[in-house]
Amino acid sequence: MDFMPNKKLGFGLMRMPRLDPNNAAAVDVEQVKQMVDLFMERGFTYFDTAWMYNGFASEGVAKEALVSRYPRESFTLATKLHNGFFNTLEGRDEVFDAQLEKTGAGYFDYYLLHGIEASSLPHFEKFDCFQWLLDKKAAGLVKHAGFSYHDSPELLDKILTDHPQMEFVQLQINYLDWESEWIQSRACYEVATRHGKPVIVMEPVKGGTLAQVPEQAEAVLKGLDANMSVPSWAIRFVASLPNVMCVLSGMSSLEQMEDNISYMTDFVPLTEAEKDACFAVAQIINNQTAIACTACHYCTDGCPMNICIPEYFSLYNEDMRDDLEHKGWTINFTNYDKLAEEFGRASDCIGCGQCESMCPQHLPIIETLEQVAAHFEH
Repeated sequence: MDFMPNKKLGFGLMRMPRLDPNNAAAVDVEQVKQMVDLFMERGFTYFDTAWMYNGFASEGVAKEALVSRYPRESFTLATKLHNGFFNTLEGRDEVFDAQLEKTGAGYFDYYLLHGIEASSLPHFEKFDCFQWLLDKKAAGLVKHAGFSYHDSPELLDKILTDHPQMEFVQLQINYLDWESEWIQSRACYEVATRHGKPVIVMEPVKGGTLAQVPEQAEAVLKGLDANMSVPSWAIRFVASLPNVMCVLSGMSSLEQMEDNISYMTDFVPLTEAEKDACFAVAQIINNQTAIACTACHYCTDGCPMNICIPEYFSLYNEDMRDDLEHKGWTINFTNYDKLAEEFGRASDCIGCGQCESMCPQHLPIIETLEQVAAHFEH
């Protein structure tokens, strides 16, 4: 495809470095500029943002760190329309026009209908968003039209059959979710491939889960190549798939950027033995992960109780990997209390369901917050 980037690594502007770890919008723009400079210097060109990333600050950071500093033709920029931010035909254009203003991009190289699944598809169809996106393309405001997706391979097949003009699909793929009964990474990838649609990969490291793996799992990877970082295996796993055009990495520091480009500048696909090792690691992790949260933070922006859901889930997962029967107390109890000084406690949840309606992993967040509260607040 003529619109595929020349290198497979994309800079996902969703987990950018922060000046305040408790404020998603407090982006360390100066560090992001350094990251952008290194990324561009090494020949990478694909940048991905969205309306609500980093507390709605991401698109503005894209303008400050990228668009205003580089010739427009030297990079490609992707952004998205989420169903939660428009309720009229005019609302689609209001978001799009605001995105053009926030990014200063003039046009978008890639534009996606964001997070399509069974519950959101009717909203996109009600407001004729697929045709609307094609109209934007015809007007020269969008170069390539596609969508990001979180649902079954059967529904994906139907969407691609009904809307063959869509040029690409963004899917959650990683070796942990490859055979997941819920995410179905492999099956969705195969549907997109069968329809001849290139795939952009999101969550290759599953929100950091595949960057910090259990010791037993890390030993498997280090046994293959002690010089390669743990997250490198996750990114190279998906980049090795033939129909993957780009792998988005939500890099949160210059160090992560340096690591990623070290093995993606001259990318070498994994061998079959290395892929098998990744699946062995997945089994180890699945046996030790209580909550499959990717820390995307979609759940938190509208939480009426300001509960930092992903952070609490991360602490809970860490504790569930420990031998609590004998340890009893961990530092995560203190970490939980520190977070609760600025955010609502897990027990403050009022069960409104806003978070569950936004969660791309379809987690039972309300029920799980009860478990977190029972663990940390007893």
